[in-house]
Amino acid sequence: MDGAGRAYIGLGTNLPFGGVAGPALLAQALTALGQAGFAPVEVSSVWVTAAWPPSSQPDYYNAAVTVDGGGVSPEALYGRLRDIELRFGRERRDQWQARTLDLDIVAIGGVVGAFGEVRLPHPRMHERAFVLAPMAEIAPDWRHPVSGLSLPEMLKSVPDGQHYRRLGPIGPF
Repeated sequence: MDGAGRAYIGLGTNLPFGGVAGPALLAQALTALGQAGFAPVEVSSVWVTAAWPPSSQPDYYNAAVTVDGGGVSPEALYGRLRDIELRFGRERRDQWQARTLDLDIVAIGGVVGAFGEVRLPHPRMHERAFVLAPMAEIAPDWRHPVSGLSLPEMLKSVPDGQHYRRLGPIGPF
């Protein structure tokens, strides 16, 4: 990943871990990213969103971060993100289950393709306000390499019923 290939990572949580929850847990995840060699370049605010698909789960706290991975492949980045999730108690049983921490590669610059378990850009990003709102905050000029749409344009066309609101900076409240 070079400067033009910065990685955009989506962060989400709706369960506590180690007595920490919400924005404070996201702040700890940012620290863990830095410790793994992915120092945040840009960080969005925290956004509160309803679980997707709609369910009785608690609301999610979401954010996005831009990192420069120093030439790490998408597969290696994915592996390191999974390691961080595990350290935060993440269990993968059901696709739509509540989670302590979710770290997703949303995009790497304008890269398109499948890299092991990673598909770039994320194949459903254009449908999810919880991805688009934080990412639009830190990269409003980024354009989807296939559709050509900007993040604000994609956000305007998200399916109805996805409620989201900006909470504030990542960190303890």
